[in-house]
Amino acid sequence: MKQYLKIDEWNILEEGFQADNLRMSESIFSLGNGHFGERGNFEEPYSSDSYRASFVAGMAFMDKTRVGWWKNGYPLFGTRVPIAADWRSIRLRLIDEELDPALWSVNSFNRRLDMKAGLTRREMEVTSPHGHRLYIDVTHVDHIARPDLCVIEYSVKSIDYTGRLSLLPLIEIHAVCKEDPTGEKVWNILRSGIGNDCAYLWTQTRLDDAQVCYAMTYSFLKNGAPCNAHPIRIEKERQVGFSIGTDVKPGDTVKLIKYIVIASSMQHERNKLLDHAVEEAVQIKSIGVDVLKHEQQQAWQLLWNEMDVQIEGDPAAQQGIRYNIFQLCQTYRGDDARLNIAPKGFTGEKYGGNTYWNTELCCVPFFLEATPYPIAENLLMYRYRQLPQAIENARKLGFKEGAALYPQVTYNGEECHNEWEITFEEIHRNSIMIHAIVQHALLTGSNAYIARYGLEVMIAVSRFWGQRVSFSQPKQKYVILGVTGPDEYENNVDNNWYTNYSCVKCLKTTLHYIELVAEQYPDDYARIRRVTNLQLQREATRWRDIIDRMYLPVDHKRGIFVQNDGYLDKELQTVDAIPPHERPINQHWSWDRILRSCYIKQSDVLLGLYLNPTDFNAETVRRNFDFYEPMTVHESSLSPHIHAILAARIGYVEKAYRLFLHATRLDLDDYNNETREGLHITSMAGSRLAIVRGFAGMQVRNNMLCFDPVIPNRWSSYAFKVHFRGRTIGIHVDKRDTRVTLLSGEPIRIRIKEEEKEIG
Repeated sequence: MKQYLKIDEWNILEEGFQADNLRMSESIFSLGNGHFGERGNFEEPYSSDSYRASFVAGMAFMDKTRVGWWKNGYPLFGTRVPIAADWRSIRLRLIDEELDPALWSVNSFNRRLDMKAGLTRREMEVTSPHGHRLYIDVTHVDHIARPDLCVIEYSVKSIDYTGRLSLLPLIEIHAVCKEDPTGEKVWNILRSGIGNDCAYLWTQTRLDDAQVCYAMTYSFLKNGAPCNAHPIRIEKERQVGFSIGTDVKPGDTVKLIKYIVIASSMQHERNKLLDHAVEEAVQIKSIGVDVLKHEQQQAWQLLWNEMDVQIEGDPAAQQGIRYNIFQLCQTYRGDDARLNIAPKGFTGEKYGGNTYWNTELCCVPFFLEATPYPIAENLLMYRYRQLPQAIENARKLGFKEGAALYPQVTYNGEECHNEWEITFEEIHRNSIMIHAIVQHALLTGSNAYIARYGLEVMIAVSRFWGQRVSFSQPKQKYVILGVTGPDEYENNVDNNWYTNYSCVKCLKTTLHYIELVAEQYPDDYARIRRVTNLQLQREATRWRDIIDRMYLPVDHKRGIFVQNDGYLDKELQTVDAIPPHERPINQHWSWDRILRSCYIKQSDVLLGLYLNPTDFNAETVRRNFDFYEPMTVHESSLSPHIHAILAARIGYVEKAYRLFLHATRLDLDDYNNETREGLHITSMAGSRLAIVRGFAGMQVRNNMLCFDPVIPNRWSSYAFKVHFRGRTIGIHVDKRDTRVTLLSGEPIRIRIKEEEKEIG
């Protein structure tokens, strides 16, 4: 772990320049607004170790799959997220020197991410190689209320320098992705140009014709007053901007306010893209930076009013959970069902900017509980609209009759992943789609989404399971062979308990909602039968037989569910047996050694117990937790919060707290030694789930909202709001009692521990 950032409940603070931690800081101080985002790079060039990157939502680069040995079913194309233009670039030049913090002396350095105001601020004093001292103050805003807008205030004060000082606001783009070993060109320049005080760069991805137009204007002030600096226009092949200079003496302050519009073809018509970007840039400048920052703070205040979690007595936990909420909300706006949440968000190229099942596991329940707006429904619609591609993905693998296999990794609904043991064997992802749909119905109290959209997905996924199982004559049971469960440290196993149980749960759920929709939404049911060609009697008979005769491996002596066939044949050791210098094992061990070990990457059996809380009693959960958690290395960001929730449910409160802190400060403290590559955006939702579903014990039982709160020893209290079936409910838990308040909506009966009460 690395703990060099200062603890503060509303800010992320870095005091002192630490070049060795720069890449990590670039991840930590990332900003975004749902339409675009960028790593926390310096505005100035930095010639030492740095990962400079900006990204625009919905932009992707389709690349032909390259593998050493082709197998039938491999996707033809994979997706990578292209690094967009560098719109934050500002260069500072003296007469014969240009600021580079890697080469200049950094005398003092402070950086702050203000989560309340939604901005970063960097202050530093530097000395040039020629001995000139300057004070730099930079504020950066990716505007939430104006989702095409980025604003940068760049202020320079001369401490002892006399002479010409120039600032160069630029937009510049690189043609090649950093992670592309082929060096192939990604971006074409359609057009670039410069007006009196506005520059633009209009770009297009090489294969997909996805377009982004960047437009920039600026204000230039000296000692607080506008300065007529007679800018020099800069227009090169992949760079546009200005050089604006003035003479300064010690005590003078020069400020550049850079207004950037990032407009993409996802949000605007292509033939109007350029005009829109330029016109909006000019308009934004007339509004002024102070008004824009005020709007930003107001927009964030609305988000915090809904989603904030207050923890008293533990500033590290408070900072961590607010940081996770902040990063998740600035990555995904929820206003466009064509977009999803990449595991790295706008903070890195890893995972190609694609969609994983992390969204359904973590983000759908997060948004259902944390906001009254239909953000989660848009995430579900993203998958519904890609149902035809999921059916085609299954057809390529030999499945028939409208069976669907949702991709492990996707940008447009087609599978983009080509590791056989993951792409074609980690099929449990199919059932999380159904679980997310049911969560929507459970927490909103409405089955309308299922009737209009969700049941089609359920039927298609159930058809997949109906064809994927095999019938074992020796066992006289249905089995599922050749899979990879959630624990990716075991591949190509038979009868993964989680996968088998998820299959059964999915089939039961589909049959239940077929009956419900047929009764309550007859018109929708008639349409669904027609578009899916549902053969109810034949298909339901098959599904019920699978439900009744599915093999679910159990060790009766230990009283546990067995992760998969052969797991108990391994040498069973706890993670304490691993030398600390060999952790994480995925960065130190061979893959062969990992596969032969008993060590579990992330929750597997325990994930099934978490997702189905009403199916298992506390003693069953405790026995399985006691067996599996000590062998779990938590080398997936999806793991700690699941275990924290289960630990809290079975009364292991301090164990739950340690796991919660792991989940909550995973990136801030770099638990897995990989924050430098980018943040774990999708799993950040898990820290709030650990509060709501873990410590507060929230569940829906028999259509009643229930809480069974516990509180860690270190905390004085914790509080949050939850949205449930048209109500907003406030929960406050301290050492003495639990207070539940109806903040909006109709009165409702709830249960706190064993007591039912009406609030309203």
